[in-house]
Amino acid sequence: MSKRLNEQMAFLIEVDQLKKVLRQSLLTDGSRRENDAEHSWHLAMMAILLAEHANETKLDLTKVLKMVVIHDIVEIDAGDTFAYDEKGKEDKEEREQRAAQRIFGLLPEDQALELRRLWEEYERRDTAEARFAASLDRLQPLLHNFYTEGAAWKKHGVKSSQVLERAQAIGDGSRVLGDFAERLIRDAVARGYLAP
Repeated sequence: MSKRLNEQMAFLIEVDQLKKVLRQSLLTDGSRRENDAEHSWHLAMMAILLAEHANETKLDLTKVLKMVVIHDIVEIDAGDTFAYDEKGKEDKEEREQRAAQRIFGLLPEDQALELRRLWEEYERRDTAEARFAASLDRLQPLLHNFYTEGAAWKKHGVKSSQVLERAQAIGDGSRVLGDFAERLIRDAVARGYLAP
């Protein structure tokens, strides 16, 4: 087997660990916590179906799909930082940079560079593709919380003002999805899923 293929296989085996990284969100049926691999797959499906709602009409969907599939790979080492955990956010960037160096470094140099650049672009949110991918990443947990009657929100004492503030970024990638998210949050408050 070639060195290149060995490196690719090592990376593929390593990223299987993403299936063990648990998120705070429950599956929509409430049966258990979602893992990062499931989350990434769900974002990819959302990107395929919802790309027509992106602010940018000439969106590079392949780039978006790559971003949503790799955006949480660093959490294999860095762990999942809950969106409303202010203490956890203090060293999040440092933990994730170290993880990116190690994990993407398993790949052949050209692929390591490509995936690292895509991950960094996603983190910066400075392209239409990155903003749309990030919009989906913010919308998906809202859906899970809504359909589990606010399970994670209630568990962590999250208030509607926090969720509304975080959801504002959805409109950066899709005004349509941003408006949808705002309505969903207000409906969640009305139903008692989310504290006012």
